[in-house]
Amino acid sequence: MRRAGWEIGRDQVGRLMKVAGLEGVRRGRKPVTTRPAAEPDARPDLVERRFAAERPNQLWVADITYVRTLAGFCYVAFITDVFTRHIVGWAVSASLHTAGLPLLALEQALLTTGASRGRQGLVHHSDRGSQYVSLAYSDALITAGVTASVGTVGDSFDNALAETVNGLYKAELIHTKRVWDSLQAVELATMGWVHWWNTQRLHQALGYRTPAEVEAAYTHNQDTAPVAS
Repeated sequence: MRRAGWEIGRDQVGRLMKVAGLEGVRRGRKPVTTRPAAEPDARPDLVERRFAAERPNQLWVADITYVRTLAGFCYVAFITDVFTRHIVGWAVSASLHTAGLPLLALEQALLTTGASRGRQGLVHHSDRGSQYVSLAYSDALITAGVTASVGTVGDSFDNALAETVNGLYKAELIHTKRVWDSLQAVELATMGWVHWWNTQRLHQALGYRTPAEVEAAYTHNQDTAPVAS
């Protein structure tokens, strides 16, 4: 503004930025991916730190993490099936806006699982971040017949499995580079990592099987189970 000829001080710039909803970037600061919702949320925690399921599409966990790129931070949302550890939905975005990030991951999860595979009684668990308790996200869950469950904001134990997925994603892919070139590079690499996670990575929690193998075994058992007369 001074280069444009304005006589303005630091404090005035700060006030104007606050009014405009702008915030300066601080180097080395860990970006906040979960912000508490402004309105109170009465939805219960149906999981209570028990991350277990008896079948696919019984319990999903969702969370958001961040990746540093040359242009700044981008954000990644994952939705994981607890029974199979299958990442059923994911999205990458330059912003934390609901429609451009977690809602895209949810739409992908609903599309890839499909109504024919059965989602009766499905619970979607997240923290109480504003993206997940937003009207748009809540409406999408209701429309799909999915029950919302929420833990507390900023408590990793209340969403431990989703936090584990984020941590492994960082360790196995993102931290292989100090800084990623672009959002597009992150998105392409994430797509490959998710495919590897779902089809090739052996998970200790699954008895060193892949999510695809666990899902296939469950489907086979269901198809061959005797029908009660």
